[in-house]
Amino acid sequence: MSQFLNYAVPGIPFGCSYAIVAVGLVLTYQATGVFNFGFGAQAFASALLFTILADRGVPTWAAFVVSVVLAAPLIGLVLERFLFRHIAPSNVTAKIVSSVAVFVALPELLAVVFGNEQRFAPPTLFFNQEKVYLHLFSTPINGLELETLVVTALVVLLVVAVRSTPFGLQMRGAVESPRLLQLEGVPADRVSAGAWMLSSFLAGLAGVLLAPHYPTVQSNDYAILLVAAVAASALGGLASIPLALAGGLGLGVVGGLGAGYFPASSIWHTGLLPAVPFLVLAVLLVGLPSLRDLDSSNDPLSAVDPPPPAPITATRSPAIDRVVRTGGRTLLLVGVVSVLTWVPGNWTFVLTTGLVYSVIFLSITLVTGMGGQLSLCQATFAGVGAFAAAQLALHAGLPILLGAVVGAAAAMVIGALAALPALRLRGLPLALLTLSLALLADNVVFPTSAIGGPTTGLTVPRPEIGPINLATESTKAFFVLAFVVLVLCALAVRRFQRGTLGRFLAAMRTSPLAASSVGIDLNRTKVVVFALSAALAGLGGALYGSLQQSITPIDFNYQFSLVFVVVVVTTGVATVEGAIQAGMGFVVVQQLLSYLPSRVGGPSLAVLLFALAAFGYSAHPEGVVEYQKRRATQWLERRLPAAARGGPTPLSGGRSAALAEEGNVG
Repeated sequence: MSQFLNYAVPGIPFGCSYAIVAVGLVLTYQATGVFNFGFGAQAFASALLFTILADRGVPTWAAFVVSVVLAAPLIGLVLERFLFRHIAPSNVTAKIVSSVAVFVALPELLAVVFGNEQRFAPPTLFFNQEKVYLHLFSTPINGLELETLVVTALVVLLVVAVRSTPFGLQMRGAVESPRLLQLEGVPADRVSAGAWMLSSFLAGLAGVLLAPHYPTVQSNDYAILLVAAVAASALGGLASIPLALAGGLGLGVVGGLGAGYFPASSIWHTGLLPAVPFLVLAVLLVGLPSLRDLDSSNDPLSAVDPPPPAPITATRSPAIDRVVRTGGRTLLLVGVVSVLTWVPGNWTFVLTTGLVYSVIFLSITLVTGMGGQLSLCQATFAGVGAFAAAQLALHAGLPILLGAVVGAAAAMVIGALAALPALRLRGLPLALLTLSLALLADNVVFPTSAIGGPTTGLTVPRPEIGPINLATESTKAFFVLAFVVLVLCALAVRRFQRGTLGRFLAAMRTSPLAASSVGIDLNRTKVVVFALSAALAGLGGALYGSLQQSITPIDFNYQFSLVFVVVVVTTGVATVEGAIQAGMGFVVVQQLLSYLPSRVGGPSLAVLLFALAAFGYSAHPEGVVEYQKRRATQWLERRLPAAARGGPTPLSGGRSAALAEEGNVG
């Protein structure tokens, strides 16, 4: 028994940190209707600010006040005031995308402001970490562990006190319908702002408490904290604070027991133990009926929210459409000829990378733009295709192009299997499930040598097409290959979009119940779209590996899945051209920013810019780029006479409403 306690007790402080974040997640969700994926990033922000201030000699109490008491609630207030306040309660997709953008943008913003240098763990808040203050069941409790226990107890008292007040009742009413609450004379905006400030304070508090447990302060540690907290909060259906607390403490104890009983070199320690939070979350999402209804809105006024607009490609006048299409093809031809003739080698490599990304981004157009399902593991599917192709080429002697096809097929199978537990899920539960699958692959599957290869990575050969060896040719030859593959994939997605599958998906995302009533097999349709999107991502991943000629698990971690969604949403997730513009724009912006001083330029700033642009998704769900195209087209149509436009106004003549619906995201 004493050995059991010696292993379990050290896990309690971690469990307390999980519990604090879980309480904050439940509080935010119950008060605002937003599941805040950015919670981990907010915790990291406070921890980083606290560390920087402590390193500069600021007293610990002053650093705590600035980073947790002042900065953390201020971040929550800014997010509520300028972002989440403007999202309709029924628009679940916009809430998810916006919070994912926060998760992506905040660490990158901090990297731009404070730099990427390594920050060592800060001191504890109140007690000496090296000193033992008491014994719990004969297990010594040091200052850091005692501090976490005391603060967690105070947090529980604070949350219970707040929820028992009239303000707590108003917070619970605000999530159901802030507009009805406003009609009752209650300032719903102030209630929501107060809830965001309180939950952000809890995020900052958890971040500062957790920081001394790690050697350095890194955002990735707080992503794992977020998933563990999500699993804990899911135990109570994102509704019960006591169950969220119990779940957080339970996960901490399980982690401590596993670290104690499993040898450090065993597969149980290196493989199973890191996967526990992800497995728990996946099981709860599939097994608990209460979690399946998180996507539904109880707002009786949700019907007043306008539907998203159709893509401008389906509504512009025929004359303008002909001009745009002709100009686009001409521009495409000029671009291809330029790359093959005078464009420098470094830019040729960049543009080829953009073509490969475009193939992967088409998978997001398929599953999200057409299917209305938000998947946060598309980079994982790309990794499946890349590692399968690389392993077959290295160990089976298979040509890399054939290996890419096999890798796409393997990703398709994995995508179909991943869709099976998600058949009853959509919206937020599906996003959480796919995120847990991505993290499971990152921490357990890809690091194994049988899949991800050695720690130095896998060498991936360039293709050989007849007498042409792309390994000895310049990147221009690979550019042609990637361009051909992208064109074929784009035509396939366009075919799906305009065919029976596209119409089934349009009906499913608009009203699953109505689609089922007319005979559409929803389960089969969801599995098909997930499998096809995974195949596209797997093919793109195999091409990426062959282009780079070396891959590691880091190339396909969960963060890329989040960034990919943010980038595609920024441009336009509903159209094929939106995915291509996202792929090319992503690499071109990064390359242009690389010419800036290293302090401000580079990938961090590029990701930050796209994430900030994704904040506009709540107002423009068609995408920021698509919105600007719409404005330009409408401006031009207003200034052209009807005869010059070539026909009647949009949707009244040559273009049907059914065609407009093809690219619409429900």
